[in-house]
Amino acid sequence: MIQLFVFGLGYTAKRIADRAVSAGWQVRATGSDGDLDFADSDAVRAALAETDLVLSSAPPGEEGDPVLARYSEALGGKRLAYLSSTGVYGDTGGAWVDESAPTGTGRRTSRAEADSRWLALGARVFRLPGIYGPDRSAFERVASGKAHRIDLPGQVFSRVHVEDIAQGVMAGWDALPGAYNLADDLPASQNAVIEEACRLMGREPPPLVTLDEAGLSPMARGFYEENRRVANGKAKRMLGFRPLYPTYREGLRSLL
Repeated sequence: MIQLFVFGLGYTAKRIADRAVSAGWQVRATGSDGDLDFADSDAVRAALAETDLVLSSAPPGEEGDPVLARYSEALGGKRLAYLSSTGVYGDTGGAWVDESAPTGTGRRTSRAEADSRWLALGARVFRLPGIYGPDRSAFERVASGKAHRIDLPGQVFSRVHVEDIAQGVMAGWDALPGAYNLADDLPASQNAVIEEACRLMGREPPPLVTLDEAGLSPMARGFYEENRRVANGKAKRMLGFRPLYPTYREGLRSLL
């Protein structure tokens, strides 16, 4: 039986773990929904010793990557995967970006450093754009009154449905180590996504506002300070990645 260890069994990693279990694998994990305490070094190391594959979805903190800081010596000989972010590419002014682009120039320098360290260990590093899926989509923002349409002409983002991440990661275990962008086929403005969600819900879209009028948190505002289109061609060639939800339109309809 294939053994998979997951650091950080959160929203996305749960979907990957579900697919692993469905494939007959055994899964051990840390996190609020895992069976192990990340700080219990003896238990974690014992589980890692019996593990074939290791997936980390733990984000870096102020002191860097927590998994590498505590358990890097226990990862030798394992097949590794890391859930990173396309934020490592920084702002491209709306231009397309692929895995050959430089990293570390954006606002997420700690993420870029962790991304680089996992690559150096021979991991498959999956760079993810905006993630959406059940209970985490434009529908919830519209329903709660927190959806915004911000007047930023030319601003585009890439996104990916959580189930497409899961199928991409599962396909990636047998691929060569390296970076892979898992994104859908149609970068689009956040306004377009909100408008489509409102159309499907039979609601009027919120009014256009300026960035200042939107009253966003510093983190959310930083999201709008970067503008890029993420190419997924390498994942398609190397992993056979074919998004089940190639655009936000199919993704939103699936969530109704």
